[in-house]
Amino acid sequence: MTPSEASAFLESLFQTAVATAHPANCLEPHLPQDRTGKALVIGAGKASAAMAEAFEAHWQGPVRGLVVTRYDHGANTKSIRVIEAAHPVPDAEGTLAAQETLALIESAEADETIFCLLSGGGSALLSLPCAQITLSQKQAINKALLKSGASIDEINCVRKHLSAIKGGRLAAACKDKPLITLAISDVPGDSPDVIASGPTVTDPSTRADALAVLERYKIDAPDSVLQWLNSSESETPKPGNESPLHRFEIIATPKQSLLAAADIVTEAGLTPLVLGDTLEGESSEVAKVHAAIATFIAENDMPAPKPCVILSGGETTVTVKGTGRGGRNAEFLLSLLHELKGYEGIYAIACDTDGIDGTEDNAGAWFTPDSYAKSHELGLNSEAYLANNDGYSFFERLGTLLKTSPTRTNVNDFRAILILPK
Repeated sequence: MTPSEASAFLESLFQTAVATAHPANCLEPHLPQDRTGKALVIGAGKASAAMAEAFEAHWQGPVRGLVVTRYDHGANTKSIRVIEAAHPVPDAEGTLAAQETLALIESAEADETIFCLLSGGGSALLSLPCAQITLSQKQAINKALLKSGASIDEINCVRKHLSAIKGGRLAAACKDKPLITLAISDVPGDSPDVIASGPTVTDPSTRADALAVLERYKIDAPDSVLQWLNSSESETPKPGNESPLHRFEIIATPKQSLLAAADIVTEAGLTPLVLGDTLEGESSEVAKVHAAIATFIAENDMPAPKPCVILSGGETTVTVKGTGRGGRNAEFLLSLLHELKGYEGIYAIACDTDGIDGTEDNAGAWFTPDSYAKSHELGLNSEAYLANNDGYSFFERLGTLLKTSPTRTNVNDFRAILILPK
């Protein structure tokens, strides 16, 4: 396999993972058998517009509704309105979408079934701060949490307790109206209460947990936020209070995408080694573990024989200390390249399945065994770029950024490391 063939093969694995989780390929089997009734569709997330488009393609009865997605993630819907808003820091459009969503729920007719289409990103996109907190205050807390290295579970715990719609409050607004939630998971463990901050399910976390997160990461929250979190009003609906008319179903997961990629690896005559879909931790540290496994396989043919592809998913974090550009996948890949230092026969790709790594215009990046030497020829110091959290600029100079445009789905990070015989 030539270097160009190896890089193309890794990109094909990423594209397989994305296609497996795309609403056009995974939503229809989860719709009710009887599709002739009235449907009121709401939703939020990077995949919500594509989910709405797929819903319309297969629903035979009257449809109306509204979904909110990230800017430039829209789709060609006919009856379901699409609002675009900001991610990962919410904006006024997301607040407007949340207000209109609650108004739609209030208007639901007795013979309408409410369908909620959720995917990753929905937490920031469907943003309605509680009455005591301003949007600007919530934006500031979001920004601080995103830079702090907090996990998605921790970030969403705070978001839920500062929201008038997340953490089960949307379900509470539906009361005993029929509600079916169809969700694409982008979170480790696929917990319904974490996906998009669980607007349609009860919440096991508490306001005390939210306060602990702010303290743990030294987030400078204004007095109004602390007063709110110290009041019983900020508590979210708890397990045991669910309506029997509400149902939650996950239609795509990171695991399914990883296994689909593993099937392609097997068909190509290589050995897949799937490390799991729930990997978390600092991107640069997770990369060091992957590097150790890859070199061990290269030298010992254990725990899998060469040629081999290591596959993993999950959601790593980056504690931002520098001023550079780049998301967690660029950070992971830069750390991996730095650890391997041009190790012969090892190729890698790391991308976000939504097509956007952090807030940049790339899905991620890739490298070959020659990339490390080429970076030195270009005067690029991988250690210095890591210290500045500047993976985007590093791989841009190398010419190995992967730009796919928004994929309109989201099952989190995808990583593949190809190990060929020397």
